Amino acid sequence: MAVKEKKSPKSSLKLHSSHVSPLKFEKLFDPEAFWDKDQLGDVLHWIRQIVALVCGLIWGSIPLVGGIWIVVFLLISSGIIYGYYAIILKVDEEEFGGHGSLLQEGLFASITLFLLAWTLVYSLAHF
Repeated sequence: MAVKEKKSPKSSLKLHSSHVSPLKFEKLFDPEAFWDKDQLGDVLHWIRQIVALVCGLIWGSIPLVGGIWIVVFLLISSGIIYGYYAIILKVDEEEFGGHGSLLQEGLFASITLFLLAWTLVYSLAHF
């Protein structure tokens, strides 16, 4: 007759609390790491948001005006994203829906954030 051991809720909590998040900082630069579509999409989204905020703050404080700077932002942002997934991570883009899908990740939210930061800083600093 086998005796079944019951795990107490405390022991299972202890195991979960010592568990390290599957998305570590080292994984962001490891070309051999496994990425699922959602994880890579989240990372690309947040990289693009950081680039949008930085560019928006710089564009507004310099002060730059004109539509050409929106195109420059799009080129910088897309170049950084492409370089990250193609050169640093070396992922097979076809597994994630192709270049178009990866390059669109977070694009519209970043344009909004970029324009908001640019306009806000420009208006506050130069008017």
